[in-house]
Amino acid sequence: MVSEHIRDYLQQHEVQASWHHHPRAVTASRLAQALHVSGRRVAKPVILRAGERFWMALIPSNEEVDVDRVAAVLGVENVRVAEESEFRNLFPDCELGSEPPFGGLYQLPVLMDERLADAPVLVFRGGSHEDAVEMRCEDFEELEHPRIGDIVWRPPEERH
Repeated sequence: MVSEHIRDYLQQHEVQASWHHHPRAVTASRLAQALHVSGRRVAKPVILRAGERFWMALIPSNEEVDVDRVAAVLGVENVRVAEESEFRNLFPDCELGSEPPFGGLYQLPVLMDERLADAPVLVFRGGSHEDAVEMRCEDFEELEHPRIGDIVWRPPEERH
């Protein structure tokens, strides 16, 4: 069940969202299958460490974050994917690996890939591996004010 903490956060900010209960899906691709949606519509947060600060990077579920691109967007030298042991306490109401991208709720800045910024609707985990949240991207951006950039890995031949 989606945590009350998450539901309260969205209600407090008057954000419309749809809640979807589904069979257990641990990976983002399984979540897309369970909900019968394209992996490009499913957004997955990746917790990063940039210096001493954690960031939440939101990318399409069928992509990988590129820490060099993130470093360039943030204007910092060192970025790495955080270990689960480093951030598990940041999301006390969530099952590990099912964190929703609500940085405002968890006091984390959000960085969103530009491909998601163009999507009409986002789907992401709701704090468990059996629950998902669907909301308009426009509402998400208004709620979280993410920094937007090109942050996913691409083969060298596809880079600008």
